[in-house]
Amino acid sequence: MKKFIAVGAVLFFACSTAAQTADQKKETLAYLRKLQNDDGGFRPTAKAAPSSLRATSSALRATRYFGGDVAGKKACLVFVKSCFDKKAGGFSDAPKGKPDVVVTSVGLMALVELKAPVGDYQAPAIAFLVENAQRFEEVRMAAAGLEAIRQRSSKNEAWLRDLGKGQNPDGTFGKGDGLARDTGGVVAAVLRLGGKLAKPEGVVKALDAKQGKDGGYAKASAKGSDLETTYRVMRTYHMLKAKPARAADLGAFVARCRNADGGYGAQPGQPSSVGGTYFAGIILSWLTPRKEEG
Repeated sequence: MKKFIAVGAVLFFACSTAAQTADQKKETLAYLRKLQNDDGGFRPTAKAAPSSLRATSSALRATRYFGGDVAGKKACLVFVKSCFDKKAGGFSDAPKGKPDVVVTSVGLMALVELKAPVGDYQAPAIAFLVENAQRFEEVRMAAAGLEAIRQRSSKNEAWLRDLGKGQNPDGTFGKGDGLARDTGGVVAAVLRLGGKLAKPEGVVKALDAKQGKDGGYAKASAKGSDLETTYRVMRTYHMLKAKPARAADLGAFVARCRNADGGYGAQPGQPSSVGGTYFAGIILSWLTPRKEEG
């Protein structure tokens, strides 16, 4: 009984540490609104720049996680659709650009976030992903795109076989100080593709052991943790219905990435970006009990 009380107290403290105040949420939403351009799309940072589909997808989701709503959704949808190449079947980061796997998955996620019909894009986009996703990052993002539209592809089983080749005896992936990031990325991809994970308890134990002294998770050979790597690891925790043993420390790390403008940098002290703010928003949502996924 005492054990359950202690665990509950730790999770309560973690949630209270991670949660933003109402005023902080307003400041973060104001930061995100400033990133929207006149064409409806969003740019990566406060610095003037053309709209980016990657940035737009991140801004849409970040806005939801911080409890807001995007202005000018019609214009935003027009921008997202303008990045689709009908001939290739994929999305590019800007209109008339070159489509690639990662951005095609991002485009599908943006359509879903805007609650737009995906019927005209689904089949050609899946075909594009099947034909072009080869490297791990491409497969990882193809899995995310397929999950967003709740579809499978003819390559799912082949991708799962390739991903499974690198698994360690304890269920993890990777080695040394790159194990947490590799495990986070691969395990989430496996689960998103409909695969089953061997030894999930071994994965959680290993990730707990790899949590940094600063509370987050870092790339191999990096001096400190970053939100993007922490996001990858936290997505695996979330999909395994678990939380880090030091959840409060992780919440404190995310808080240190927050800047005076309301946005979040990839690491403490770094300038705010839409990507950093999205990663912070989704990590905080996973640390704070709520009904969500994205």
